[in-house]
Amino acid sequence: MTRDTSLRAVGWAQSFPVSQGARAGRRWTREHLASLAWAKDAPETVDAILLSVSELITNAHEHAHSEAQLVLTWDSHCLHVSVHDCDPLLPEKQPEDLTTTGGRGLAIVDTLADSCSTHPQASGKTVTACFVPPGVPKPRHDGPVS
Repeated sequence: MTRDTSLRAVGWAQSFPVSQGARAGRRWTREHLASLAWAKDAPETVDAILLSVSELITNAHEHAHSEAQLVLTWDSHCLHVSVHDCDPLLPEKQPEDLTTTGGRGLAIVDTLADSCSTHPQASGKTVTACFVPPGVPKPRHDGPVS
């Protein structure tokens, strides 16, 4: 059996200081999504990604009081949206309270994304959400790679 080992990944990274806000992150993300062939045929996925970028950058700015380092990585299956901030405290699930106007950002991202995880790091934490566009085949796993 022959394995296709060609690299099919592309990525972009940008830092967004608190002074720029989430709008700059959405604009930057939209520009880069336009270069991906599937984006024009998946407006719902693009909207979910843009809303998630807003929520994650806002969390870095509002809760971590930190610059947001945004990394987008397309690996031919999933667009990974990662936002790093300098606060080592991991986010905690907030109790559902319909009287508050905030505290739902990560729940929104978790709902919109195909998967979402938080990774503690020495310099803070990174939240990564994965978005699989419609029609993109799931990766094949033929067994262990030697």
